[in-house]
Amino acid sequence: MIERLAIIGVGLIGGSLARALRSAGAVGEIIGCGRSTANLELAFDLGVIDGCTRDPAEAVEDADMVFVAVPLGAVRGVFERINGRLREDAVITDGGSVKGSIVADAATAFGEVPARLVPGHPIAGTEHSGVAASFPELYHNRRVILTPLPQTDVLALDRVRAMWQAAGAVVTEMDVAHHDAVLAATSHLPHMLAFGLVDLLARQQDNDEIFRYAAGGFRDFTRIASSNPVMWRDICIANAEALSSMLARFGEEMTDLADTIRRRDGEHLLEIFTRAKTARDAYVDGVSSPEQGPEPSG
Repeated sequence: MIERLAIIGVGLIGGSLARALRSAGAVGEIIGCGRSTANLELAFDLGVIDGCTRDPAEAVEDADMVFVAVPLGAVRGVFERINGRLREDAVITDGGSVKGSIVADAATAFGEVPARLVPGHPIAGTEHSGVAASFPELYHNRRVILTPLPQTDVLALDRVRAMWQAAGAVVTEMDVAHHDAVLAATSHLPHMLAFGLVDLLARQQDNDEIFRYAAGGFRDFTRIASSNPVMWRDICIANAEALSSMLARFGEEMTDLADTIRRRDGEHLLEIFTRAKTARDAYVDGVSSPEQGPEPSG
């Protein structure tokens, strides 16, 4: 049972965690923190939080669990603000989708990575943002990846794992660097493709007609391009090495595909499409794999 949970960043991710834990009876008091007074007031009115403040240092006072769910570019500032203001036994975790940057920011802000910091990443979300978009079922049967370090306190890790399980998530563990490489391929790259495609078409002369006749496949594929631009800017910068490498590899794949189409090489096209369909059917829609949302947290 979490006695007092401080959520810094009460949007879709933080708000949904608050709703899920409250619904499960796994939390006592929830304090929300954010830059927008209007969003905090809405969170209070919706019953997502019990109190609010715009000051992270004030938010973490007496909290035994702190969840940081702000864009990656704002994490270091939050860590610096709460340094020295935490309870001795307080556990810190986060929802950022690039764990290397979280660890680096923690080392800079605290002088070293705190033993009670448990980096985490819920693989869940929608293309919508803000506390109004939050809902308690967001994490049901979704994966949450924890990336503990060698110095991570075991009890802190157990508490964060229990928190996410109470929210309905399937919790796994992964090395920090491996997490960032995997997410570059499975989450960050697809978002770049969606953003890039929509931007390309938007800059065409006849873009009104293009979008007017967009079919269901286009809408499904590009839905994630409605995600928060600031959050995705920060993700790209934080995971630049792994993501740029994946984009380069994908560029080579697209060049090969374009050449194959230009040559009208039906046999090679069928080989590519069949291999892709087989892989997706086996790994993405497999019964052993929990459904994953389209958007990670910041």
